[in-house]
Amino acid sequence: MQKRKIGSLDVSVVGVGCNNFGIRIDEARTKEVIDAALDSGANFFDTADTYANGRSEELIGRLIGYRRSQVIIATKFGQAVPGQGTGARPEYVKKAFEASLKRLRTDYVDLYQLHLPDPAVPIAETLGALDELVRAGTVKEIGCSNFSAQQLREAEAAATRLRSARFVSVQNEYSLLNREPEAQVLGECARQGIAFLPYFPLKSGLLTGKYRKGQPIPEDTRVAKFDRYRKLLTEENLEKVERLIDYAQSHGHTILDLAISWLLAHPVVASVIAGASSAQQVRANVDAANWDLTAADLDEINVLLSREAGKATA
Repeated sequence: MQKRKIGSLDVSVVGVGCNNFGIRIDEARTKEVIDAALDSGANFFDTADTYANGRSEELIGRLIGYRRSQVIIATKFGQAVPGQGTGARPEYVKKAFEASLKRLRTDYVDLYQLHLPDPAVPIAETLGALDELVRAGTVKEIGCSNFSAQQLREAEAAATRLRSARFVSVQNEYSLLNREPEAQVLGECARQGIAFLPYFPLKSGLLTGKYRKGQPIPEDTRVAKFDRYRKLLTEENLEKVERLIDYAQSHGHTILDLAISWLLAHPVVASVIAGASSAQQVRANVDAANWDLTAADLDEINVLLSREAGKATA
């Protein structure tokens, strides 16, 4: 498994998004996912205090156990946790961090991330609190999530002014079917040397080939159960999926291979943190990173995804 940098951290290019732990899969299945990831060479686990109201962190802490030094654990704070609080004020940063440490059964976090901007708190105040954790040695690196390019610039300016720890990563939604970060955020990451972590890299399963145009929705899937996911099955998205499947198959690959390898073809992307609900899915995600896409491949894919291509094949 190749590794890339998030600040001083060496992370596997395929990691595990842990939002399923304790909510979509139970403890036994979570153990299977964690064990399969480690056996496959994946060392990066991304969770948050709000995932399953802290249950995800608890399961990671219990199931990683003696292997703590072998893994990179990233967690987040800032969203509402029942009985704990919310936000990015300095006093809450410390409270949330201590609670995460307890659930994770560890005395340090590798990457501690602000889950979303808090407009009520100047970023300098949040960075000051995070800097104290870094200086204490209980946090190795800090990052953010759902930040715009302008917010990244404001954070950089504040860290420079304070001479504090700076964000070394940003985690935003990015996939073949959601390319919004290309407008500004990826360029800002390259300018600042910030690692980009794409969440929803498989667009809630659309980029696995599970959902096909003209075919019934598979039972026991999020898309089948929840309307907010079912809304993703637009005619435009399904047409794009069909074109991507054809392209991948013509090169001897799957659409999953394409979705993950396409993200990793962008140098600022450090790790693809795809969620998984089984050991088989983890192994498939890891294997999917083995397609080295060329610049010509990327150009072809851009054409495939353009509206003009869609009209031409309609």
